[in-house]
Amino acid sequence: MSLAAGADTLTVAGLEPFSSCDWPGHLVATVFLQGCPWQCGYCHNVSIIDPRAPGEMSWAEVRAVLERRRGLLDGVVFSGGEPTRQAGLAAAMREVRELGYGVALHTGGAYPRRLAEVLPLVDWVGLDIKAPEAKFAAVTGVANSAKPAFESLRIVLDSGVPLQVRTTLDPTILDDGDVLALRAQLTEAGVRDYVVQSVRTEGASEEFAERLTTYRREQALA
Repeated sequence: MSLAAGADTLTVAGLEPFSSCDWPGHLVATVFLQGCPWQCGYCHNVSIIDPRAPGEMSWAEVRAVLERRRGLLDGVVFSGGEPTRQAGLAAAMREVRELGYGVALHTGGAYPRRLAEVLPLVDWVGLDIKAPEAKFAAVTGVANSAKPAFESLRIVLDSGVPLQVRTTLDPTILDDGDVLALRAQLTEAGVRDYVVQSVRTEGASEEFAERLTTYRREQALA
């Protein structure tokens, strides 16, 4: 599927009009797009995973905000969910660039070909590599999900687009050894900006919050 649809086809789950943390060193607006093919237990945007859910606002409303914010913001971050699953992403990025903004993308790398199509429009990528390959499916809940993610990593590295790779440390699945091994693998692949993020329960499912609480209680008693 080619990303050839218009921007107005986007299903927008929300907009953060001012953010200083979604693109390091930049003041941005962050557009959250609905839907993700993966089911990461710790996801703090769990309400926007369902691709069938309607959007909370139209792209026209987002565009209007961006037009008013010109001169106040450095760029726009497309996040999710998984933004590359939506066919209107490239058109929206072009509109953003025409307004004079830089463009950043948060992605889990679930759709390598679609990622490759939009990369020429992107100034910075935040890519989630969720685990070593052997434990990737345990995090995402989807078999063989490591393959597209690591393929996406190679595509971004080869493109030369500035990249930050992030891993959220879910201690119920990953341990320090997993993170050390993954860090070494990523460094060997050419990653120079790698961030390990602490898991949080804010916005996550009740099931995950209970699982994490139980795990931490058991660890405290061990």
